[in-house]
Amino acid sequence: MNLLLNQTNMARSNFYYYQKKTKTADKYQEIKELIKSIYHKHKGRYGYRRITDELNSTGIIINHKTVLRLMKFLGLKSLIRVKKYKSYKGEQGKIAPNILKRKFKATAPNQKWATDITEFNVSGQKLYLSPIIDLFNQEIISYELTERPVFNQVVMMLNKAFKKIPNNTNLILHSDQGWQYQMKRYQNQLKKKGVIQSMSRKGNCLDNAIIENFFGILKSELFYLKKHTSINQLKKEIDEYINYYNNDRIKSNLNKMSPIQYRAHYYQN
Repeated sequence: MNLLLNQTNMARSNFYYYQKKTKTADKYQEIKELIKSIYHKHKGRYGYRRITDELNSTGIIINHKTVLRLMKFLGLKSLIRVKKYKSYKGEQGKIAPNILKRKFKATAPNQKWATDITEFNVSGQKLYLSPIIDLFNQEIISYELTERPVFNQVVMMLNKAFKKIPNNTNLILHSDQGWQYQMKRYQNQLKKKGVIQSMSRKGNCLDNAIIENFFGILKSELFYLKKHTSINQLKKEIDEYINYYNNDRIKSNLNKMSPIQYRAHYYQN
């Protein structure tokens, strides 16, 4: 070895570094072949999580991050993208102006609310969550869970929310241009309560960023953390999570208070 090092003018430390690096790369050779085999067997439909599950089921315990890294090295990527639920189906009724205009800050509770619908998929079964969030403290004011995206889901959500406020408060309720929010019945319900309707511009999710952020938090902290076996189980866990989110989960932009603590603090001052 000394002769080799002398002839190549390579430092001994560099030799051991490259030797170790080569051995590390080689230890995944069989795993890489298995990953390729599983990927092509399922015609590119499997992403790194499902490939990890299949490897684990055969007794090969490997972290999903390692599988993701090896797939990137092999140039393999799932051909199936997660499809986001979209309620926009063209103009079904009257489109409201964008009154909110991304002015997400509110100086008091019940000045500005936002709403939207998100979809969950559990073994091919769907669950839809329709909440209202207060932009003052990011509190979930009310919500409704259904197994189909039906109009009554939004009606029930509004009924629960409107019990918490008086009439004619000049509250703004912002949404996207989903078909539910274009319905005359929905718009009449808002008018009757004295609520001002606002809508995002077409196809612009940043106009409703606060509730989109809530959906991201909910999915990363609950839905993606484990495999759910049934819709009923997920419903129960979403109920528990929203209670936790409102009452216990502190936020740095709320002076390290939970939404309900922040609201209580506002009324105390």
